[in-house]
Formats: sequence, C-alpha cells, structure tokens
Amino acid sequence: MSCDLSALPDDVRHAADLSRFLRRMLDSRPWLGAQLAAHLDHPIDAEAMQTFLAERGVCADRLKPALRELRTWVICHVLTRDLAGRADLHEVTETMTVLAEVAVRTAHDLLCEALVERHGQPLSPTGWAQELIIIGMGKLGGRELNVSSDIDLIFVYPEDGDTGGMKVISNFEFFEKLGKQIIQALAEVTEHGQVFRVDMRLRPNGDSGPLVCSFDMLENYFITQGREWERYAWIKARVLAGERWPELEAIARPFVFRKYLDFGAINAMRELHAQIRREVARRDRANNIKLGPGGIREIEFIAQVFQLIRGGREPGLQIRPTLTVLAGLAERGILAADAVAALSAAYVFLRRLEHRLQYLDDAQTHDLPDNDTDRALIARAMGCADWSALLAELDRHRSIVSRHFNDVFGDPSDGEHALNDVWACAGDTEQCLPMLAELGYRDPQAAAERLAAIRNAPRYRQLPNNIRSRFDALMPRVVEVAAHGKTPDDTLARCLDLMEAISRRGAYLALLQQYPQALSRVAELVGASRWAAQFLTRHPILLDELLDDRNLDAAPNWAAFHDELAAQLETIEPDMERQMDLMREQHHARVFRLLTQDIAGVLTVERLADHLSALADLMLALTIRLCWRKIKIRHCETPKFAVISYGKLGGKELGYASDLDIVFLYDDDAPEAAEVYARLAQRINTWLSSQTAAGILFETDLRLRPNGDAGLIACSLESFRKYQLESAWVWEHQALTRARFSAGDPALGAAFERIREEVLQLPRDLGQLRGEVLAMRQKMREAHAGKSTLFDLKHDPGGLIDVEFLVQYLVLGHAHAHPQLTGNLGNIALLRIAGELGLIPPALATACANSYRQLRRLQHRQRLNDRPSRVDPEEASELREPVLALWQKVFEEL
Repeated sequence: MSCDLSALPDDVRHAADLSRFLRRMLDSRPWLGAQLAAHLDHPIDAEAMQTFLAERGVCADRLKPALRELRTWVICHVLTRDLAGRADLHEVTETMTVLAEVAVRTAHDLLCEALVERHGQPLSPTGWAQELIIIGMGKLGGRELNVSSDIDLIFVYPEDGDTGGMKVISNFEFFEKLGKQIIQALAEVTEHGQVFRVDMRLRPNGDSGPLVCSFDMLENYFITQGREWERYAWIKARVLAGERWPELEAIARPFVFRKYLDFGAINAMRELHAQIRREVARRDRANNIKLGPGGIREIEFIAQVFQLIRGGREPGLQIRPTLTVLAGLAERGILAADAVAALSAAYVFLRRLEHRLQYLDDAQTHDLPDNDTDRALIARAMGCADWSALLAELDRHRSIVSRHFNDVFGDPSDGEHALNDVWACAGDTEQCLPMLAELGYRDPQAAAERLAAIRNAPRYRQLPNNIRSRFDALMPRVVEVAAHGKTPDDTLARCLDLMEAISRRGAYLALLQQYPQALSRVAELVGASRWAAQFLTRHPILLDELLDDRNLDAAPNWAAFHDELAAQLETIEPDMERQMDLMREQHHARVFRLLTQDIAGVLTVERLADHLSALADLMLALTIRLCWRKIKIRHCETPKFAVISYGKLGGKELGYASDLDIVFLYDDDAPEAAEVYARLAQRINTWLSSQTAAGILFETDLRLRPNGDAGLIACSLESFRKYQLESAWVWEHQALTRARFSAGDPALGAAFERIREEVLQLPRDLGQLRGEVLAMRQKMREAHAGKSTLFDLKHDPGGLIDVEFLVQYLVLGHAHAHPQLTGNLGNIALLRIAGELGLIPPALATACANSYRQLRRLQHRQRLNDRPSRVDPEEASELREPVLALWQKVFEEL
C-alpha cells in the first residue's frame, strides 16, 4: 500500500524523492508519516527515544520490534532533516550515536534482568556484584556514527566468579549469554528489519577470542599481544553501559597512549594504511570515499596518528571526535591552521556524501554509484548542479586530503641516499676514508674510526631488525647534515653521541627519520654548542621541540605557562611520580627553547638570565603548592611559607646549569609550625633535587640558611631577623645583597624584604668592613688558585667575583646613608647608582659595568661549549683594567 505523500510536510516529500528507503518505510509503516510530521521541527534526543519505547510498552518480549520501530523513526527523521538542510553533520551523527546508546542500554537492562532472575547476580569471590561493561568502538565510540553503520562492540566484565542464584553459572558464562542475547536483539533481521549490525571483531583475539573477557584477561592481552592497529582502534573506545568504567580506562590508557612521544606510530599506521590501499586496489574500489585515496579514513589517520604520538604527554589529545581532534592539533601548532581548516571541510563534505549514499537504500555503502539514476539523486541531495559538478568538488577535497596525508605519512627514507655507501662500508675505515675527506671533514680518519666503532659494536649488531633499519636509514643523513655545518668534525662527533644514546629508542629514530628538518636543526644546535649537545643527549625527548618553528621566535609567556602547567599537574593529582616527571620534562623543554633562541642570537645574556630566573621562580611556586598537598597533617589551607633565593637566582643571573641557593622561611604562630614547615622544606628540597626517569629539576644548596648546615632547614621569620642582626658574619650580609623573595606567601616575601633592607642599612665602620671583605676575597682566591696560564673569568683578579665584592662592599658600607643601594637591581645598575651618588668615579663605574657585562658574555660562551671559564689573558686584558682600577680606588686608596 502506497503512502499518500501529499498529506505530509514538504520536507518529507522532498526527502522521499531522494531516498528510496524512506519511501519504502512510509509505504510499509502507516504510523511513520504522522510520527515524522509531529517531531520534524527539532532533533530527537535520548528522552524522546525512551518515550517512544515506553509508549510501545517495551519489555523483554517486545524488545526486538520496539527497537526496530525506534530505529525506523530515528533514521527517517534524521535523513529528512538532513536532506532539508535543517540538520548539520553533528546532529546527524549525534542522533545516530544516541540511538545506538539507547538501543544497547535498553537491550542490556531488560535481558540482564531476565538472566539474573534465572541465575542470580554475578559476584566476585569477595561478594561484590559484577556487571557487563559494553564498550563502543569506532564511530560509535567517537560519537560519529553514520546512518547505516554497523556498531563495533567489546564486552568486558571486572572479575571472575559465579552467580549467586539457584542455577549457578560462572560469571564468564553469564556475561557470554548476555552478550549473545544483546547481539541477537540488535542484529537479527526480523519482519521489522534490524537495529544495527554488530561487529565484535575488535575484541581481544578477534573472532577466535572469547566473546567476553575479564579485566585481568584484557590487561594481559594488551601487555603480551596488543598490536599497533589495536592501539589505533582503542583511541575511540567509550563505555556505553557499566559503572566501573574508570577501572577499564586505567587499563586501556597505558596501552593506547605511551608516556613518551611515540613517533614510531607513524610507521605503524603507514603500514596499516598501505594494507588498506592494497585491499582497495585488489577490489578495484578507488571510488570508495571512505577507504579510497583522499577518503575519510585518511583524515582519521592524520588526526589519530598525532593522538598516538602525543596523547600520553598531552591529555588534551585523549579525545575521540575527529573534528575535535583536528581542532586540538591546530591549537597546539602540531598542524597548520589552514591545513586543519581544509581537512575539516573535506571531512564534513565526505561524511555528508557518505550519508546521502546510504540514504538511497539504507545500505552500508561508501562506493560512488555507477548508474545515472543514482548519480543524479546524489548530486541533487548534495546541492550540486549535476554529477560532473559533484565529482569536481569531490576530487578537489580528495586531492587536498591526499596531499596532507602524504605530508604526514610520506616516507622520507624511500629511495637511495647518495651517502648510503658511507654507512654501508663504515666497518672498513680505509674504504670510508676518501668519501669522508671529499665531504670536507678535516679529520676524516677520526670520523671513519668513530663510524667503524659504531658499526662494529655489539650494541648495533644486537638492535632489533625494525630499529636497525631506521638507524641505517638515518646514518647517511647524519653524515650529510654534519658535513654542511660550520664545524663538521665536532658536529658529527656530537651527532653520533646522540645517535648512540637513542639507538634503541625507536620512537626518536622515527622522529628524525620522518622529519629531516629536525635532523638538520639537531646538527645546527649541537655544532654550535657542546653543552646543548650534552643536554639533548641526556634528554632526547626534547627532539620534539625542534619540529615547531614557533619555539625559535616566540618570547616566553611565563604567566600562561604557569597556568597551563598547573592545570596539567592538577589532572594527574595525586600521582606524585608523574607530577615530578612532568615538571622536569616541561622545565627541560622551556630551557631548551631558550637555548635554541640563545644560539640563534635572539637573546642577550642578561635577557636569558632573566628568563631562566623567572622559570625557576615559577617551578618553585608550583613545587610549594604540590608539596603542601602531600603533607598529611596541615593546620592551614595555605602555608605561611616562602622560598628566599640567593646567589645567581637571587641576582637574576641564573645560567643553564646553575644550582639554586635557597633559604626556607615561615611566619606562623601555630604550635606545630616548626615541625610542619621543616617537613615541607625537606619535601620541597627532595622534589627539586631528586633524580627521576626524567632527570632532576635543580641542584640545590641550602647552606646559606642561618647557622649553615647546622641550622634548621626552615627558619622562622623572627629567628632569621634575630640571626641577621646579632649573629651573621659579614660574608652572610654580602650574600644578602643578592637575596630576594622567589616564591610562596607574598606577605612573607614583603616582610623578608623589610628585614633585608634593615640589615643592609646598618651603619658599619668602613675600615673594619674593608678588612673583612678583603680577607674573605683573599680566602676565595687561595681556594681557587690554579697553575693555568689562562685567565679565570670568575676568580682571577679583575674578574667577575671582584665586581661582585666591590658592589657588596659599596652596598654594606653606604646603604645607611643611601637606601637606594639596597634594591636588588643587579651589579650593573648598582654600579651606576654608586657612580651617580659620588661613591665611585662615574666614568669608572660605567667602564666597570661594561666589563662585567662582557665578562659574563665570555663566561656564557665558554659554558655553551662546556669549557672551563678560562680564556687567553689577551682576550680579557682590556676588560680587566676598569675592574682592577676600581678595586684599587675602593680598597687600596686610603
């Protein structure tokens, strides 16, 4: 019996012209037309679906027909709204996803109830009730279900045991029965059709594995047998039914998302895609818009490979919907914004086309039609003038997708490299020598011997085949990029150090293999700085930093970084080990960014020190907050506690490898304060200086606290003041000139500053002060006296320490009359102020300040190449003169 379309809304008639399926449903189900007309103005949500089922008296006996009628209404409703332009892609996929959720949960609840009546509740050995956890995979898991899709499910239950009823069966048997009944309720084809085809092949061991598995079995499978393609599949895994989903996620997350940057995922997904391409070619399905070139699957691969690579370190990428993932990649600078916009537009176009192909006959198809009638219908449904216009738009999108896919997944190692012979014959130095000489190495013999040592070493020969192939592909490129550097021999030696360090780390080899520009930047960086080479070799995870051009140009935004890192630390609370690692990783990454800018000449030594000091302050502030939470017995919500920095950090002159001279203060009248803050200080010191898998945060030195090593690790503010006024040595007051509040309670920081100013402004006898400062300086010179003929930039007369002692003497001797000298402004500014006050000749103050600046730059240059702070005396002779002249003026003229 045909339906009278004239009585239906225009949108329904329009959709029926474009969908044979809709027309058949209207003809065979008299109730459908009125149902569509009544609800067409708005989307269908879960509540509306449940109301529909309730009106049909859904129960165990009526489950199958009720669910199939629901499916008919929902799909006809959504296709009508879509073809009328009233529903966007999100509405279509969300509605279909909700339909699957409602159908699965309804079937589960009714069928489980019947089984429990028969066998009793499944129980663990300790008596806890067990449940079937139903996991939606694929597009169902990602809330991206298409209109004629099957659904991918996995059935899991927490613990083995038995049911508690009269007819006892094992939990496995119970949940297996339940799983089979759910599948039948959804997938069986009846006179009413079916709800969803159910695909269970993504479960452990696929079709050959059991239908259901326990948590223990699943975890063991992931550890012992889980394959790369399963990691890809489990990205979208989402629990549809079951309360114990957090335990399941805790099992699956480490399998899917590695803690390290997993660039090896690119190769694995490249191989998976190649298999799909071969299957498409074998079946001559180039016109398949899902699996064919430039199709939906390639967009999904692009999004998900970066989730596999970075998701373990960036929880924000542990998400499911493809468009949301793409947007996240753009936000993080992993993919260019224009690339993401193009891929997103292509995804929406292809998914809309996919739905229109399926609207024709409710068939799960992704193939373009080969008859003119269907082509005309699809073109109309897509709003195109004709089939040719549709194909032109489709080809444009597929071409864009293919280009971006090849950018991500193209194999840079394909084909022969011109220097393959260099590495192939590296075991024979005589054969390798001429080729290295031709490349421009100054000492080809040393280079050849080093390559031979690597090639012949047991470490190389014992590499797994897949890792060795990556290593072999990289070595000719390493030789090539090093040869192009300013110092080829040093660059090659340092690159080879790195290659040996990461030789067993397939992910890092894959990164350098996949991104040749990263290898070039490695060569530039290590060629310019031995310290940078050692830092990168110790922390190869930083290789990822070389992929983002913004890291070289962007000035640090420390406030934004603080908030971002604080949020990341919050998400992994209370995992102390992971928090410590995360802080180290993020600190190393920010130092490395500064290092790349430093070597590129973007930063002055002074600006670099400001940034490193700000970063240290930030890390101290976060450490206080985290450690306070770990104190079990806390008498207040916010600690009245501060970290005071001295030395390099105190003077904001921190270098890459500087340790932190710090003192812990508190100001709290609570009876337990001393004990609590001592515990906090100890925990902070451990947090900063402990060696973890990610390295250390900072070396710390606590000896500047009152009474040094013999003093309390945390000192009350009043005790600190009393000590400074009554017991401190002059050298401790010298140190105080470079002290400042770094982190903690700002009110306590302000109180410390008042004490500092009070102490520095004490009237002092200049003769006695001069004698004590000179005596301390002499002790330091004797302690660092060396036999080298080179000039020690720091300790020799006319060096950096002399400038610091001059400034400290001027502050301690004259701050009582000139309070502006107490400002923690740095030695250069304080010299200028002293000159303006007439305490020293202004011209000499300026010259000495310039020398100090240049001496710091020389010291920085030496440290970048991991050399002692000693230079040829001639190089520093002019710089020393103003310092020595001012020293004589201040200390030797009476």
